[in-house]
Amino acid sequence: MIAFVDTSAIFAFLDQHDGNHLLATRRFSWLTSSGFTAVTSNHVVVEACALLQRRIGLNAVRTFREEVLPLLVTRWVSERQHERGLSALLAANRRKLSIVDCVSFEIMRDNGIEKALAFDQHFEEQGFDCEIPISPAN
Repeated sequence: MIAFVDTSAIFAFLDQHDGNHLLATRRFSWLTSSGFTAVTSNHVVVEACALLQRRIGLNAVRTFREEVLPLLVTRWVSERQHERGLSALLAANRRKLSIVDCVSFEIMRDNGIEKALAFDQHFEEQGFDCEIPISPAN
């Protein structure tokens, strides 16, 4: 089984002050221990690095690179996926929807990925399942 990991989950996992931190930690732990393949995209990696650097600092980017990225399979966005994502963004005409999200949806559809570790409502709006079980509290 495969689950797509979004920037919202990465940020929540690494920011102890985020309201979804505990849930992100428990869901990510469940994913990595239950045989799921956790997939992200190079666009999500760039977005996550920028967000972490701006809001928390470079140590958070370092932690992401050294401790989280090795647990993820990074799919590189194709020119076709990028173009379809950009077209979807413009067609949606919604200011709070990002190109990274739209490209993520294209990657998920292209790879038959139905589950997402995300705290961004746009994934559910697109029909993806964001209900990931949690590991028991330690």
